[in-house]
Amino acid sequence: MEAQMQTRPPTSVRLRAIAGAGALTLLLSAPSSLAQQPANDEAAQQAFNNSCRTCHSVKEGDNRLGPNLNKILGRKAGALPNYNYSPSMKEAGFVWDQDKLTRFLIKPDEVVSGNKMQPYGGVSADEAAKVVAYLLAVGGQ
Repeated sequence: MEAQMQTRPPTSVRLRAIAGAGALTLLLSAPSSLAQQPANDEAAQQAFNNSCRTCHSVKEGDNRLGPNLNKILGRKAGALPNYNYSPSMKEAGFVWDQDKLTRFLIKPDEVVSGNKMQPYGGVSADEAAKVVAYLLAVGGQ
């Protein structure tokens, strides 16, 4: 009977595996120069801290100068309750996915012209990939 019982890894291990798979998908679809870089949780968090944390949080309901990024992937753009989005973001008409979010981080105005990130936006493709990997790891989806 014991042979029939299967043990499952702890939830945190399973979640890291799922997040890691998402980050791997992003890296494999990214330019080859990005795919060659090793996944590094600390570097991903640092990229978020350096580029995003001043205005954004990953905690649900913690809107700051920018909206919280909790479960950003799969969320309709401009639709988070209790945040005052720009009219252009409210009317964007798409759902955030890894590609759209990465492109927005690199050149926000090319994805949503007239967004509130205009004066702040624009990180390197490498930093954008790290930020998206961090958001996936902390529950961005």
